Amino acid sequence: MPSPRAPRSPQSKQNGKQRDAFFDNAKYLAIVLVAMGHAWEPLKGDSRLLEAVYQVVYTFHMPAFIIISGFFSRSFDMRPDRLKRLITGVAVPYLVFETAYPLFKRVIDGDSHQEISLLDPWYLTWFLCALFIWRLTTPVWKLVRHPLPLALGLAMVASAAPEIGDDLDLQRVLQFLPFFVLGLSMRPEHFHRVRRRSVRIASVPVFALALAASWWAVPRMNTAWFYHRDAAQELGAPWWTGPVMVLALFGCSLVLTACFFAWVPRRSMWFTALGAGTLYGYLLHGFLVKAGDYRGWFESAWFHHPLGQVAVTAAAAAAVTLLCTKPVQRVFRFAMEPRMEWAFKRDAAELAREREQREKREGAAREKVSA
Repeated sequence: MPSPRAPRSPQSKQNGKQRDAFFDNAKYLAIVLVAMGHAWEPLKGDSRLLEAVYQVVYTFHMPAFIIISGFFSRSFDMRPDRLKRLITGVAVPYLVFETAYPLFKRVIDGDSHQEISLLDPWYLTWFLCALFIWRLTTPVWKLVRHPLPLALGLAMVASAAPEIGDDLDLQRVLQFLPFFVLGLSMRPEHFHRVRRRSVRIASVPVFALALAASWWAVPRMNTAWFYHRDAAQELGAPWWTGPVMVLALFGCSLVLTACFFAWVPRRSMWFTALGAGTLYGYLLHGFLVKAGDYRGWFESAWFHHPLGQVAVTAAAAAAVTLLCTKPVQRVFRFAMEPRMEWAFKRDAAELAREREQREKREGAAREKVSA
């Protein structure tokens, strides 16, 4: 049985706090799957098996990431320092990359008509928009009696309401909301339960069954259901299928996410430190995928054969791994984690703490001199 206390990485520290190797490992592996999935998009139409693998991965990779995001948002409140981190770590990167991606398309694709809209998240930036909204509403979810059923209800209503439109990608915000709320409701022991040996063993036939079911469903089901960005009517389905699919996919996602967590290593690995840079890998790898799309790299016949698809998969994993490294973080920290001290007032409590610490240091220095 695992220890009731979350496992700690003995050598990994950030901001004076030890990081949990399990969560860093999970974030890294999830972001690798995200990059692979994006690299498969131009190729999956030629292979029923690749499309089936794509659907299975899309069932759990973002839910896993969102559950972890919710879990680490449990302490969020409207305290000034946390609001500041929300702005600098989520809102500012959204503004930067929501501008950068359309400009990139203008330059690389020669599309001078590509508009820049801060209200219509472009490609990968929807997650930052959603995370900002989810985290701001965290105090509400901590207040209500039954947060998860309420979040599921909102997701079901959204899936049958095309009137919501595309502003701020609210369909995705609402349809993925239950995973964030679930993460808020979880405790460390919940992650320990899915990492038992029995769950790891059971996950193997579960994934095999999921792949077989997905292979069967490829010609019978619209893959867009897994994106959670459209209402049922927009997918050519009757309105009532939206709530049904939300519940069905939520259940499937939870099962496969649990199986994924079961195989995430608990100890520090060679890639554990990369878990702290997954936002960099997430936002930057899209430029490589889009460049390949704009320049026609994926049109080569070789990439549409099994060996070529394996090569694209390996290249995507290697590229996103590189983009999570410390050197890349140092280069792009100005956009991802800007300090922006000039933009904020100093918090009175923070000033008081600094003054107290300074007085303690001065007192210790005086005692040392007098001694």
